[in-house]
Amino acid sequence: MGHDVRMKQLTGLDASFLYMETATTFGHVSGLAVYERPSPDFDPYQAVYERFGALVGQAEPMRRKLVDVPFSLDHPYWIDDDEFDLDYHVRHLGLAPPGGADQLTEQVSRIVGRQMDRTRPLWEVYVIEGLADDRWAMLTKLHHATIDGAAGVLLLSMLTSTDPDAPPPEAVEWKGERPPSQSEMLQHTLQNLAGNPVKGVRLQLRLVRNLAEVLGVSSVSKMATTARDAIKSLTGVNRSGLTDQERRVQLPLTPAPPTPWNRPITAHRRFAMRGTSLENLKALKNATGGTLNDVVMAICAGALREYLIKHDALPDKPLRAMVPVSIRTGDETDPWTNRVSSIIADLPTNCADPLERVALCREAMASAKRQLELVPAETLIDITQTASPVVATAAMRLMSRLSSRVNLPANLTISNVPGPRQPLYFAGAKLDAYIPVSIVTDGMGLNVTVHSYLDRLDFGIIAARELVPDVWDMADMHIAEIGRLFEATGTEWAVPQPAPPMRRGSTHVAAVPRRAPAKKASAKKASAKKAAAKKAAPAKKAAAKKAAPAKKAAPLKKA
Repeated sequence: MGHDVRMKQLTGLDASFLYMETATTFGHVSGLAVYERPSPDFDPYQAVYERFGALVGQAEPMRRKLVDVPFSLDHPYWIDDDEFDLDYHVRHLGLAPPGGADQLTEQVSRIVGRQMDRTRPLWEVYVIEGLADDRWAMLTKLHHATIDGAAGVLLLSMLTSTDPDAPPPEAVEWKGERPPSQSEMLQHTLQNLAGNPVKGVRLQLRLVRNLAEVLGVSSVSKMATTARDAIKSLTGVNRSGLTDQERRVQLPLTPAPPTPWNRPITAHRRFAMRGTSLENLKALKNATGGTLNDVVMAICAGALREYLIKHDALPDKPLRAMVPVSIRTGDETDPWTNRVSSIIADLPTNCADPLERVALCREAMASAKRQLELVPAETLIDITQTASPVVATAAMRLMSRLSSRVNLPANLTISNVPGPRQPLYFAGAKLDAYIPVSIVTDGMGLNVTVHSYLDRLDFGIIAARELVPDVWDMADMHIAEIGRLFEATGTEWAVPQPAPPMRRGSTHVAAVPRRAPAKKASAKKASAKKAAAKKAAPAKKAAAKKAAPAKKAAPLKKA
């Protein structure tokens, strides 16, 4: 068969992100990059169109599309798209004035709330203009079946450069493949399964044997015996070599406590984002004796606690967070595949003390990391590799249906992704911020993903639209929690807290900490301002009277 050389099969882990999809749960992940405009005549759409056009020949995920196996006997394959259409993948839109952050996130929510077309390569990119301060944004939407976080960083490095004057990437010639027929795919799959007894028995052995005989593929009757032994050795768990402490580490399989977002979801999303200074978080790390990740987890715990108290929905027990973990070693021969696992950690939302929450997060993460020692990530990958697509899909759908009756072992996903510390440029445009936009699922309608870049750290919070209607309030609570930690530690701020992004309406003014950075220069400026304000008080009073009606209209603040 002429397609064997170039066709590439999805791993079980890659394919699981396809099997998880329903009418309301999607398997794609996105990233929102906000850029400065290097010159007044800069055309973001043209720059993006040209760069991605050149990237198609360099990066497999940009040109390959799915080919399903008949009867779902095995995981699908990738082939290079022989009908590739760049105009379909690169899209352009603009925000209405004033281009506030809430307008941008509303567009993002709508875009990520749509399933991707599986007959095409699984990516889309949106150029969004009309942002305040004449900036522009680029939203990349890629299916998790084709890329994970580490591969996404690789893709970002191919698109950007540390040199603003770097030449554009050269286009690489490539040629699409004719999709194989159903008959060709069936014969190829049966031959493949006959050579892999473990996978064969997992994938409906009787059906495989019958189809093989009909098509004249060499006998697979001895497969069952071989497979039984292989599966026994694969799934057997030997705990005799574990220490007493390791035996006590349990996988959290009991239901997590209920929250408003632990329910079935619709296809609609809400997205909010807030940025903060990385230097301030490092100051908190040093003050608390934890890691940066411990501080991030504690910020999330404190913010979620405040949110649940506000909604009279705070459980007595701690929430549980699912935390993705990269298992890449750097020795992978194929960078364009998933190498990710996850752990489940307690989130001390039942603890009222901010400092104690940091300590509890440190203990919880240390305990959660030992879960990977009990059930190594490679074992989980082996299981997904040999699991039947039919069974895997049915299991995902069953979990989706049960989410209305039973709580899952985790309440939400929290991920902390370290990014580059040097400035990046896209066609000469400087990257200001990169905000992750992740996945929510039935029963887990909230995801908080954090990404660092240069001297800032951005929270990207995505939620099921109906379950967390006030997601911007939740985002503001994460920033307010940083102020509470500074107050609790008595630490001085490293830098002033960044201003909140411009949003429409006075209800969206974010809470800022009362405690200002203790800087002598700032104090002098404040005194001068105070004196000037005293002189201008009568004029201000008169102006305030005149401006009273305009105040109701909630004037916009520039970020």
